[in-house]
Amino acid sequence: MTYHTVILAGNLGRDPEMRYTPSGQPVTSFSVAVNDNYTSNAGEKIQRTIWFRITAWGKQAEICNNYLKKGQKVLVEGRLVVDPNSGGPRVWQRQDGSSAASFEVSAQTVRFLSSKGEVEVPEGFTESEDTSNTDNIPF
Repeated sequence: MTYHTVILAGNLGRDPEMRYTPSGQPVTSFSVAVNDNYTSNAGEKIQRTIWFRITAWGKQAEICNNYLKKGQKVLVEGRLVVDPNSGGPRVWQRQDGSSAASFEVSAQTVRFLSSKGEVEVPEGFTESEDTSNTDNIPF
């Protein structure tokens, strides 16, 4: 049995976009920027941002669409979706004909990390609930 999980913590790069599959299943997509900082062999501090395209399904898709906004902090746990031809990031052609690639994750869990002052709290959450326990997350 093979199993993999990707865990990302970052900020939404744009507001979520929800659509429906032909069978009526909700699907929400959003981008997450993750900062990566390291020191090169020459001692130079390098800062870069890695972008991930996240897809959430079902009830979780609806909640993400209703409560997440550009700039908010999230933690995403899910599976990396690979290009079937290369086994790496999804490769595609831009409208201008140039090649591009994207890292895509199918979310299993999305946790809201922004403070309550920065985000509207989903219905059913109360001030006293321990949000570190996944049983309290409404999806």
